[in-house]
Amino acid sequence: MLIDLVRSACECRSHLVVESGTGTGKTVCSLHGALDVCHRRGKKLLYLTRTNSQQRQVMYELRGIRGTRNHFGIALQGRRNMCPLAKVDPELADGNPEELSKVCGERKARVMRGEEDACVYFASVMSQDMQEVTRHLRRELPTAEEFADYCQERTLCPYEATKMHVPAADVVAAPYIMFFDGFIRRTLLDWMGCSLGDIALIVDEAHNLPSYARELKSSKLSEVTLRLAENEIDEFGDPEVAEGTSMSDLVGLLGNSLESAVEEYLIDEDGIIPQSFLEEELMFGTRQTSTKLKGTYSQLSNYGEMVRDARKGAGRLPRSYIHRMAGFLTHWHTLEEGEYVKLVVKSDTSAFEAYCLDASIACKPVLECHSSVHMSGTLRPLDDYVLSVGLPRDSVTAEIESPFPPHNRRIVFVDDVTTRYEDLERDPAIVNRIADHISSIVSACRRNTIIFYPSYATMHRVRPLVAAVEGMQVYTEERSMGQGDLMDAVQQFKSAHGNAVMHAVSGGRVSEGIDFPGDEMELAIIVGIPYPKPTSRHRALQYFCEIKFGDGWTHAVKAPTERKLLQAVGRLIRSETDRGMAVVLDRRAAQFEEVLNASRCDSPAREVLDFFSERSPEDHATSDVYKGLRPGRR
Repeated sequence: MLIDLVRSACECRSHLVVESGTGTGKTVCSLHGALDVCHRRGKKLLYLTRTNSQQRQVMYELRGIRGTRNHFGIALQGRRNMCPLAKVDPELADGNPEELSKVCGERKARVMRGEEDACVYFASVMSQDMQEVTRHLRRELPTAEEFADYCQERTLCPYEATKMHVPAADVVAAPYIMFFDGFIRRTLLDWMGCSLGDIALIVDEAHNLPSYARELKSSKLSEVTLRLAENEIDEFGDPEVAEGTSMSDLVGLLGNSLESAVEEYLIDEDGIIPQSFLEEELMFGTRQTSTKLKGTYSQLSNYGEMVRDARKGAGRLPRSYIHRMAGFLTHWHTLEEGEYVKLVVKSDTSAFEAYCLDASIACKPVLECHSSVHMSGTLRPLDDYVLSVGLPRDSVTAEIESPFPPHNRRIVFVDDVTTRYEDLERDPAIVNRIADHISSIVSACRRNTIIFYPSYATMHRVRPLVAAVEGMQVYTEERSMGQGDLMDAVQQFKSAHGNAVMHAVSGGRVSEGIDFPGDEMELAIIVGIPYPKPTSRHRALQYFCEIKFGDGWTHAVKAPTERKLLQAVGRLIRSETDRGMAVVLDRRAAQFEEVLNASRCDSPAREVLDFFSERSPEDHATSDVYKGLRPGRR
């Protein structure tokens, strides 16, 4: 069915939004459905993924269908991931796409002038016979990581070698940013040698797109940026930007305005500030009109360009914090009030933030594509998604039911605990009861278990109270973990085969895009309902959705919460032979009873034991563990 839906969308030049359960072969089905149509119509297939692991799956599936379709696909990643120099130079590894593009362009120009040492990898691309590389790409269809290793062994630049072969590719697998960021999209289209109208687009794990699109169009000016801008002025000079106002005066004025905004408007971690607050502060401090301020921002931008050129000429990353400051101020004073909210935020550092409320701004290029397919295992309500990203109201939507036996998964919830803030404040003992439930379940049923919390703060509050179980290894997804460290922890967890527990966060990296087939994960404990935190930013988003769509609660609160719950539960079943169970520790799960197909229970440990006892005769012996065990005993 999915193949036919995708084929029809490509044939009819329409937009398709489809939910199909995890493990149902969305990647291979969408490739099958789109490739034949693209070949007949002379279109390119651009497959967008949120994570590298999802991109790897695209290349694996292309290899699998190669016997029936001799299509050429290529995996793209940014310079930061593929540049051999960035892997050994921390400054380059920290560069953004525009900065790295400038560095790369300058080094390539020097190589072309005969300075091969400027980049030996690009020099090798220019001097070596690339026919063998072409044969390798077509024969092996390597992932981006595999091709980077292949090139490294031959002192070739994988980024440049990949770029050379993009025009010939029928399928390009790329991260979201390469399409939704305007600067990078223009470069990508140049490489592909086509226009948006020549592209059939597939957006994988599309439930991520609305929040990703909003963040992409948002911008911040932090006190750290202001401090680095001061260092830049110390190094490159302090010219006057307005009569009686030097550049350092202006940076100081911005810092004072930020302090004032924190003191006056910050509530908890953020606060909405008046639309004209910063502009009035700058007008008063510089004694300029609003029109003249725009000229000042142009001067800042020009100064920043000078700094970037000077740093590039010295072989450094062409970065300017003054230029960033100018870009932020220009954006801040020209943004549409109905599409953005102006905030002051504070976590480790304080900042002004222009937060985009309208995901459709970043998603407009989708409408220019030949066709688009948006798919995920958790997209319901589909009409909500269509409206959020600005697709035509007549876009085709479809829900494909899971083909796996429904009795292979069971979901239950308890009603004696909750993570609702008001309830926790009134009865702190709830936290202990949550920990007791977790301890009882884990000790009674030795299966690989992931415990999903609504936030890192809740995890750090509950986790120390969970009783250790002898022989069970414990892993934790921390916010500060690098991707490599997290993947190492996940791999060790998977390899434990029933003897490991992982503490993670709903909506985090573990809850999305990672497969746990077989006994790699058989039990999910969901602590609390992962409602969005009621910050000023989120209240503004809910109000925006109320005005634009007529139902702010559904769009901004209910739908994202449902998707997080279903993503966590979706880790359990990846094939027709997988079996798994989820326990939701929050009475509010009753509000999602229909979506989750969940039932209330009094003793989750017993429910879990009963479920897995049905699996095989030897599992019945596990019930002996339960003798004498009562909920809450540790």
